[in-house]
Amino acid sequence: MPKKDKPTFEEDLARLSEIVTALEEGPETLDEMLALYEEGVAITKRLEEVLARAETKIKKLSRDVEGEPELEDVDEGD
Repeated sequence: MPKKDKPTFEEDLARLSEIVTALEEGPETLDEMLALYEEGVAITKRLEEVLARAETKIKKLSRDVEGEPELEDVDEGD
């Protein structure tokens, strides 16, 4: 079976939005509600990690010898 790539930031954000909507509408069972909540927490953690890496990249913005903005590469840990 081929390995599924991990979802993109946008895919995770869309799924999280679906989960919020489903929770607001009220799942039929408590088990369904808990499963959605747990999935939402896991997605939120992934999104926070992506945003933290992006923030690190932005903070690495520096200037080159001519004073022009220059972005330093940061190891993303992937």
